[in-house]
Amino acid sequence: MPIDLYEMLGSAPCLSVKMLLNHLKIPANLHHLNLPAGDHLKPEYLKLNPMHTIPTINDNGFALWESRTILRYLVNQYAPGNDLYPNDPKKRAIVDRMLDFDLGTLYSAAAQWMYPPIFKKTPREPEKEKVLSDKLQLFDQLLATNRYAAGEHLTIADLSLLASVNTFYAAGHNMDQYQNIKSWWNRLEHELPYYKELVPPHVDALNAWFAPYKQK
Repeated sequence: MPIDLYEMLGSAPCLSVKMLLNHLKIPANLHHLNLPAGDHLKPEYLKLNPMHTIPTINDNGFALWESRTILRYLVNQYAPGNDLYPNDPKKRAIVDRMLDFDLGTLYSAAAQWMYPPIFKKTPREPEKEKVLSDKLQLFDQLLATNRYAAGEHLTIADLSLLASVNTFYAAGHNMDQYQNIKSWWNRLEHELPYYKELVPPHVDALNAWFAPYKQK
């Protein structure tokens, strides 16, 4: 039976899960939540995910949230041993390291810059964008010697980081300064057959969301 995915257009974590579902050709029913309208706080959703976050999957009665955990689960469950999340402990550790870098370093820094105008009604702080830029420089340096985020093969870390990078771009950060990231990004755009279907709508939704807060 298809997996149920609860998601919202414009969410980087949701985008990464949708890309992996497409990559592995896992059938899924998409349930689009309107967070501003409070869909994630409805009793039926809280019963599924008491943390009221997105994305959430329901795999025939097994509910799971946290996007990077979902990515790991989907490969383990539906494509065990795939290079996307290899069985070798050292190779897997590198993938995990990059997933953690995306969550704890990159996206954490970006959130401090991107979201205060929306959620706190305070202006963006240039020094917070500088922190994001410093973290992206680290990723750019890594890609100088790696074809992909975790080595020479595409992994779930690439899908997670790709969703994040597109979000930073839509938020108005100048991505042209990171040449290795740009090469990696362009490569994935051409290699992933679902990129054009999934990524532009994500960016368009965020462009509309962030438009009032971008520097003119």
